[in-house]
Amino acid sequence: MRIAMLSFHTCPLATLGGKDTGGMNVYVRDLTRELGRRSVGVDVFTRSQDEHVPHVLHDLGFGNRIVHIPAGPEIPMPKPELVNYLPQYLEGIKEFAYKKDLEYDLIHSHYWLSGLAALELRAEWGVPVVHMFHTLAVMKNRVARSPEENASELRLESEIRLLNEADRIVAATQAELAQLQWLYRADTNRIVVVPPGVDTTRFYSIPKDEAVEFIGTPAKHCMLLYVGRIEPLKGIDTLIEAMAIMKQKGILDIFPVCLAIIGGDPEVSDEQMSAETERLQNLRKSLGLDDMIMFLGKQDQDTLQYYYSAAEVVVVPSHYESFGMVALESMACGTPVVASETGGLAFLVKDGETGFHVPAADPEALADRLIELMQDHELREKMGRQASEYAKEFSWSIITDQVLELYAAVLAEYRNELA
Repeated sequence: MRIAMLSFHTCPLATLGGKDTGGMNVYVRDLTRELGRRSVGVDVFTRSQDEHVPHVLHDLGFGNRIVHIPAGPEIPMPKPELVNYLPQYLEGIKEFAYKKDLEYDLIHSHYWLSGLAALELRAEWGVPVVHMFHTLAVMKNRVARSPEENASELRLESEIRLLNEADRIVAATQAELAQLQWLYRADTNRIVVVPPGVDTTRFYSIPKDEAVEFIGTPAKHCMLLYVGRIEPLKGIDTLIEAMAIMKQKGILDIFPVCLAIIGGDPEVSDEQMSAETERLQNLRKSLGLDDMIMFLGKQDQDTLQYYYSAAEVVVVPSHYESFGMVALESMACGTPVVASETGGLAFLVKDGETGFHVPAADPEALADRLIELMQDHELREKMGRQASEYAKEFSWSIITDQVLELYAAVLAEYRNELA
């Protein structure tokens, strides 16, 4: 079996924490690797964003490739502009397949932009399309705090088209299935729930002293950790405000705590700094937390297990998450999670067992749960052990079995329709 995996707007090897990098990158990378272990050939097609990076890389192993297709300027670009370069992306994929004399059995696309390309390729290649949205326009619009955060009409229309035309839609959780059913009026017979996986050969509990030494946490400080993009949707301001509440209550005098924020780039000039990063750094300063909060910038995906293992608690304060890959990785490393009770997080994090749920945008509730965990070492240890065991249910070996079952069902159905 050979799969054409489409990830138009972002490369699975991109450094985590950038504007358009996150759980989807990890998903595409790790699924491709595990499929390779099963002798499934995969070519991941993404847009070239750096003319100095080879257009074909074999960094995913097992003969599988990442193919960087020149489509527009070979530089990072805002997602709203990328739709103009979809025709070039399509032509690049078709040219690569023609030159390599390749035929694909199935297309697996990620995010709505890739989905549009997948539908065009299906018409030409005559193969089925499996699509995964990763985030939904309607859900993002429901939590948007400004017009700039709203998804475009084109995106919304495209998601509806994909729901009607793709051979199968993959939802990450039952929550996403319900959102597609009630907000999009989608035909649920063509939707299957398959959660993302976690690489348990890499994300596992590292002894805390070894992890702390690796990352260089300040001596005698307990670390809280945030990992993800720097954008309003992620609710980092709620976490900073919770830190201020903990300081006001004198908790930080009893339990010296630092907050590490992975994502964005704190070393850029003031002119280059994103508005959200600047807003958060100003908030930190105004609340007198300069010496307690570290903006660590983007970090290589292969170092994250050390940060998760060094942390006492990982916090996911998002206003919306379709799944919550960071929460799963953290739990696999034996670190409890305090997460907003929203979207996939409400299903992924087991409240009172592997961490706690809190209402989104509620710094008081978040501070209360963090204080509870910081004051109770035994509770943290217990939740960490339970989290580690629970995360094993999401190992990529288990999840890939489900993906392969889906591929087989879609291919059988497609061939029967052609017969």
